[in-house]
Amino acid sequence: MTDDSHDSHGALDAPTLDCPVPFGAYERITLAHGSGGRLAARLVRDLFVASFDTPELHAAHDAATFAFDGRLAVTTDAFTVSPLFFPGGDLGSLAVHGTVNDLACAGAEPLAMTVAFVLEEGLELSVLSKLVRSLTDAARTAGIRVVAGDTKVVERGRGDGVYVACTGLGRVRRPLATDALGPHAIEPGLAILVSGPLGDHGTAVLLARDPRGVEVDLVSDAASVWPLARALLDANVALRCLRDPTRGGLVAVTHELAGTAHTFVLDEASIPVRHEVADVCELLGLDPLHVASEGRLVAFVEARDANRALALWHAMGATDAAIIGTVHARDVAPVVLRTRLGSTRVLDLPAGEPMPRIC
Repeated sequence: MTDDSHDSHGALDAPTLDCPVPFGAYERITLAHGSGGRLAARLVRDLFVASFDTPELHAAHDAATFAFDGRLAVTTDAFTVSPLFFPGGDLGSLAVHGTVNDLACAGAEPLAMTVAFVLEEGLELSVLSKLVRSLTDAARTAGIRVVAGDTKVVERGRGDGVYVACTGLGRVRRPLATDALGPHAIEPGLAILVSGPLGDHGTAVLLARDPRGVEVDLVSDAASVWPLARALLDANVALRCLRDPTRGGLVAVTHELAGTAHTFVLDEASIPVRHEVADVCELLGLDPLHVASEGRLVAFVEARDANRALALWHAMGATDAAIIGTVHARDVAPVVLRTRLGSTRVLDLPAGEPMPRIC
């Protein structure tokens, strides 16, 4: 790579490959890579198909087909993050985790996914290769196959490096409509649990983007939450709803789920937040309850099973998982926080996202 290829799109360090893809004279994406000609074919064949290495992609057909038995869950999401590489992850692994976790919240085992890349002219091919390799590794770890995809190239200055869009397919483990997980199943008396400390991802990405002289050992929590969801499903825990607190954090998720019928009362002292996250947020004037997590679950469980659910997560190594609140009939507001001092305050949604482009 030439010297001018370093970090023009927000990588922490200039990425290197153990086995570089043979791109010939091209070190960066050109408009020709999206033209449908030889360069485009080579990019698809030598990078995407070779990396993902699934039968569906090797078939080179316009659509993937595969056998399926049961009820299907489908989710679609687009992913963008700055910087592309951050402590604990990158855009490639983030795309997999975000897709798998949305399926997990529907009680669905991840099966297959499609991936579309929108590439900006000038993106370093070594950066793209590292993202693809990371996406491949994350997909294999999560047990999901990449079965179809697409690539588009936009002019320099119009794509912010790379965007990724995914659609995920999963097999629902609780197929009956009367037993399905979702907001419709939330009712007063349920306990609210979280699977671990909140705000790690958003804080880690924020510091990677602009350290501001802060030195903390903090990495993103981005990971698949399917094992955590599966543990509750396999144990027949009286589970009503699952949600991952991504963009907007815990406050956004609870507001969305409370709707107009419920008030969620959260206990500040019980909500797990790392000291490092709390300190950074205080320094920057942020509330960690508004900060995204990419590897956590919020679970709504019948009170009689809350402790059993918590014990299952603790046994899996999620030792910071906690019961953080309860569901009530609508009172003064959708979400209320019981503070450490014993008072209560309303948790409102912010007017906008204080930390854009973190998931």
